[in-house]
Amino acid sequence: MPSHHIVSAYDDELKHLTRKIAAMGGHAERMVDQAVSALVHADPALARKVIADDLFLDEAQRDIDDRTILMIARRQPLAVDLREIIGAIRIAADLERVGDLGKNVAKRTIAVADGLDPTSPFRGLQALADLALTQLKDVLDVYATRAVDRLGATRDRDDQIDAMYTSLFRELLTYMMEDPRNITPCTHLLFCAKNIERIGDHATNIAETIYYIVTGEQLPANRPKEDKSHRVRIGPS
Repeated sequence: MPSHHIVSAYDDELKHLTRKIAAMGGHAERMVDQAVSALVHADPALARKVIADDLFLDEAQRDIDDRTILMIARRQPLAVDLREIIGAIRIAADLERVGDLGKNVAKRTIAVADGLDPTSPFRGLQALADLALTQLKDVLDVYATRAVDRLGATRDRDDQIDAMYTSLFRELLTYMMEDPRNITPCTHLLFCAKNIERIGDHATNIAETIYYIVTGEQLPANRPKEDKSHRVRIGPS
């Protein structure tokens, strides 16, 4: 932690927050990775495991909320300590949402398992997930090390995620137009792709929170915040 206090129990409470966030982050990463694996390999048993595993993140977020409220009331933190506590609340909320997004992907496994002729969309979805998970892992590493100089590259990668999502969106629309039998599975994959793209947004939120915790300043507000799927046109205009 950035500082030490006369009351050692206070330091222990702050360290507990850090450990809890790290545990939530690792769990959220595994959930998303396994959800995409369940989808790509049509593994309903793994999908059910991911859905059940979401309970851990829900309980962890509630634990952090309860503990931070008590810490604020009991310790009356100032400056960096207050930023640390408020930051933990915000990061926990983002990680809980990442778990929800992974769960949403897992829920669509059975619907997509009936078959999609081309395998390319699955490869694209896996590539998108790999990029989003790299982003999430990088920001969690920064949370552990407080090396905020690495956060600029993390925010830039969100642009790559948006571009890849837009490309996959276009590809899935094309498959739906080519063969009506692809409409149902491709529609589910579109939702899955959007869920994964949102994971990148939450990772970027976490990056901004970490920067604020460490520096007391906000990152510049020129962050790109949207994909370009609303501009996609397929076929004659």
